[in-house]
Amino acid sequence: MAPELPTAADVDRAAALLGPVIPPTPLQRADRLSALTGLDVWLKREDLTPVRSYKARGAYTVLAGLSEEERSRGVTCASAGNHAQGVAFACARAGVHATIFLPRTTPRQKRDRVAALGGDQVEVVIAGEAYDDAAVAASDFAAASGATVVPAFDHAGIVAGQGTVAAEILAQASDLGWAPDALVLPVGGAGLIAGCLTVLGERLPGVRVVAAEPAGAASLAAALAAGGPVELETVDPFVDGAAVRRVGDLTYRAVAEARALVDLSVAAVPEGLICVEMLDLYQVDGIIAEPAGALAPAALRLPAAGGLADLAPGSRVVVVVSGGNNDVSRYADIVERALVHEGLKHYFLVEFPQEPGALRRFLDHVLGPDDDITLFEYTKRNNRETGPALVGIEMQSADDLAGLLARMEESRLRVEKVPPDSPLFGFVLS
Repeated sequence: MAPELPTAADVDRAAALLGPVIPPTPLQRADRLSALTGLDVWLKREDLTPVRSYKARGAYTVLAGLSEEERSRGVTCASAGNHAQGVAFACARAGVHATIFLPRTTPRQKRDRVAALGGDQVEVVIAGEAYDDAAVAASDFAAASGATVVPAFDHAGIVAGQGTVAAEILAQASDLGWAPDALVLPVGGAGLIAGCLTVLGERLPGVRVVAAEPAGAASLAAALAAGGPVELETVDPFVDGAAVRRVGDLTYRAVAEARALVDLSVAAVPEGLICVEMLDLYQVDGIIAEPAGALAPAALRLPAAGGLADLAPGSRVVVVVSGGNNDVSRYADIVERALVHEGLKHYFLVEFPQEPGALRRFLDHVLGPDDDITLFEYTKRNNRETGPALVGIEMQSADDLAGLLARMEESRLRVEKVPPDSPLFGFVLS
């Protein structure tokens, strides 16, 4: 028999448990996004919890419900990083030992935070290349040791705990004298949106909800189209906090049932656009967001505002910033992806004549006055008239590309533009 779905009352009980441990996170107006969209945008700052994401809510709710026998056997979980931090935080306070499995793609910053939050109560094990590999390892460990698995999303206690985000939003908005016209929620395994819809369907029926998920890991859209959870063939791991191959069974049921109560749409957000928003959050708003944390705000930059374009100007929209555990070493990659997404950076394979002055002619007659070469990889070939070069060019405006391509055509050089979906492009970004 399938487990019962949590109710709004279950969310209230979770909120009572969490109250002494996790203070409510701020609800702040987003001036930049409001100006960009013409809407009245507010950010729910889940990046400001003690573990810098909403994941501590569900983890602590589950741990608080364990029996003494279950506590004595310890717990285990698999995570891309944020859920692990939530479990580590909860275990340190409850005195319960945890063995936590992380995939190798988990940024070092998150690995270190898991260890720091859990202290002596936590053992970290690196297993597999993606979240799903770590989940198998955690399941095998639980079967052998008797430890209780604390799922990242597919559990009634997790859903109830994450649902406290929506409960707080409604309470905070009410204190300000309004109710949201729409909410934009990030989606990975769908634990957060399942919990929030549990509350919204009962207490704010008819509200517009946008489920924002990475274009490279659109597991909720696939599930809704298929009528049940399905496993994606491939997943782009860049948005590591939401790169899930398959949404949960229970979380899918909660979302599917709530569709009759709220106005739900799903938006696939390109990874490059997420990077653009991450940089604006940091440079304009002073908010450090990880890729999954910028997922929901980035959805507002989609054509038709991610499904909100028909809202009246000034409509109040609450957007969840779900996490702030970004590794500073990733910013070079983030800047690169943002430039490519905005059409400001392009890569070309150019066949240069192996003769003096060839590069100078390229610089003088092909490159525009505001274009900058950011990459030039060239290998001289013996006994060849031409040699290939990989050239990266950054522009001041995306409109400059047409002129560059025309000058390349006139130059009679053999030039091949490297498309973003090319394996070579992936090599450049690595």
